[in-house]
Amino acid sequence: MQTLFRRLLRLLPRLGVQVTDLGPGTAVVSRRGTPYRATEVAPGTTVLSRRGGPYQVTGVDKDTWLLRRTQGGERTEIPRQGVVPLGESGALVLMDAPERVDERKMQLAAAEYLCVQHVTAMLGLYGVNCVFDVGANTGQYAKRLRRAGYTGRIVSFEPTSATFAKLEKAAENDPEWRVYQCGLGREEATAEIHTSWMTMNSLLPPSDYGKDRYSRFKKSDTEEIRIRRLDEVMDEALDGLTAPVPYLKMDTQGYDLEVFAGAGKRIGEFVGMQSEVACLRLYEGSPTMGEAVAAYEAEGFGISGMYPVTREATTGRVIEFDCVMMRAEAAPKP
Repeated sequence: MQTLFRRLLRLLPRLGVQVTDLGPGTAVVSRRGTPYRATEVAPGTTVLSRRGGPYQVTGVDKDTWLLRRTQGGERTEIPRQGVVPLGESGALVLMDAPERVDERKMQLAAAEYLCVQHVTAMLGLYGVNCVFDVGANTGQYAKRLRRAGYTGRIVSFEPTSATFAKLEKAAENDPEWRVYQCGLGREEATAEIHTSWMTMNSLLPPSDYGKDRYSRFKKSDTEEIRIRRLDEVMDEALDGLTAPVPYLKMDTQGYDLEVFAGAGKRIGEFVGMQSEVACLRLYEGSPTMGEAVAAYEAEGFGISGMYPVTREATTGRVIEFDCVMMRAEAAPKP
């Protein structure tokens, strides 16, 4: 005996409605003339797609399917060797045509992803509610934190006018993202910064190694900027937070130790920090990785993660690392 549900389904086509029966208790109704295809991917699970449409379902393993756009709607399989399990984490890396993957680019992209995930986890563990983003450029770091799930305050500093305009635009619809047009350093001052080096603008001149590696260093456009001390801007940046728990991120192209020095005794208020440290100097007068890490450790920070940022293609040597450090004594007690 047919159920009332089945009898209603049989009547709908007479009213000009198309019915796609997906199984007991489940059906999709649509206007006639828009045919759909039902693909069962597992018992009790059916994916509905338009016939000839651009999306196809590809099985990855017994519990995972990938919905992907295909050219002209033709099904394209992902080769099994392109599915790489990440240890026992349950995560999979999907690579289309793995033989064409640029290993160096993939490693650096993976390092960037892992760094953001690690930082976000540390922000949560330590209860951070304000991130100081020094050397913000157009807001790339802040956007990554937001995508990774951080919802607390972000205070970004970018000194150059053209880049700051883009940063300000990026932050305009985020009430917890504040932006300041200035650089940070050891002393209050004005200074000339190179503005022709895109994401590598610096207050320092390039080293001989840097000149050999990057052609952009041949340009010499500059802009006068204001430099403030970190301890001088902290009260304003933290205003409105009942119990501030700040984290310091620095990416200032060789100038991070100067920013750090400008925090003075208030560096003790930061539960964690992140600095781009150099194995190979791109800028004259910039500290080595050992010098920078030693200065940070002397103030109570310990390394929790090191992620390569740039690498020499010919030798494999890392040029710079993102060094993430936390103050162990500030960790929540179990």
